[in-house]
Amino acid sequence: QVQLVESGGGLVQPGGSLRLSCAASGKINTINAMGWYRQAPGNQRELVAVITSGGSINYADSVKGRFTISRDNAKNTVYLQMNSLKPEDTAVYYCNAYIRPRDSWFANDYWGQGTQVTVSS
Repeated sequence: QVQLVESGGGLVQPGGSLRLSCAASGKINTINAMGWYRQAPGNQRELVAVITSGGSINYADSVKGRFTISRDNAKNTVYLQMNSLKPEDTAVYYCNAYIRPRDSWFANDYWGQGTQVTVSS
């Protein structure tokens, strides 16, 4: 069974920084894209940033220049460094990964449990 476990959320003042981590574990064959999504109350879940296994990266326009996504393939872990945080960044942040489990011909989408990020003074 494959699991994604997130950490690093919390309460931060506007202009502050947080770093989210997400580690994939279990019977993993390969991990393709890994990314972060967020969902604020009353809003749909939206893409924040994604990084492919080859290192290609895409960001939502709203976070470009402030957030940095990276991954450590040896640790099956993806990170999201969030700087210059704004109140509108407040949301539950979800890790996502496209993983092919061992003993499977197919890859599937997996999600973490979510971690709350609150930006408030």
